[in-house]
Amino acid sequence: MSKFKIDTAAKLPLPDAEVYFVPDFFTEQESKLYFEQLLEQVSWKQEKIRMFGKELPMPRLTAWYGDKAYTYSGLQNHPQPWLSVLLQIKEKIEAATGHSYNSVLLNLYQNGQNSMGWHSDDEPELGPEPTIASVSFGAERRFGFKHRHNKAQKNFYLPITHGSLLLMQGPTQHNWQHAIPKTAKPTGNRINLTFRNIVS
Repeated sequence: MSKFKIDTAAKLPLPDAEVYFVPDFFTEQESKLYFEQLLEQVSWKQEKIRMFGKELPMPRLTAWYGDKAYTYSGLQNHPQPWLSVLLQIKEKIEAATGHSYNSVLLNLYQNGQNSMGWHSDDEPELGPEPTIASVSFGAERRFGFKHRHNKAQKNFYLPITHGSLLLMQGPTQHNWQHAIPKTAKPTGNRINLTFRNIVS
C-alpha cells in the first residue's frame, strides 16, 4: 500500500511493480542549489569493481552517507556522517513518501560514458520489499527498467529530469532490474541520490 503523499505523482505502467515519478519534485532554484552543494561538499570516490577476473574502475563516482554500513557489488561501504544538505533533502523525501531512510548512496555521472548496469536493489540488508527513493540533479539521463522473469515484457525507459523524484517500492526489486545506459549524446554532470533503509 503506497504512502506517497503527492497527488501529482505518476504511477509508471509496470506490471508486478509499484513505481512513482515526480519530474519536478524540487523547484528549479532548490535543484540548482542542491546540485552545487553536493558537487562541492560530497567526498566522491572512484571505487574499483571486479569483472571478468579483472579489477576495473567503476564507471561513475560514488559516496555512501548515513547510519549503517552497506555491501553491494562486492564493495563494503562504511558510512560517512550526514551532511547538512543531505539531511535537508532527506527530510523533504521522508515527508513526501511517508517512509524513513537511514542511509543514502550517491552517484556522480560526469559524462555520457558514465553508466550503471542492470541490477536490482535486493540485498538482504534492505529487507523483503525495499523502498528506494531516488533523487536526481543535473543533466537529464535515460533510466531503464527490465523485467527479471517475463522475457516477453518490453523494457521501459524514462527521462530522469533535474530535480525529479522516483520512488520504487513493494515488489519492484523482486521483479524488475533498472539501469542508466551509456549515451553518445554530449551530457554534463548528473548527481543521483538513492535513499534507503538498512534494516540489519
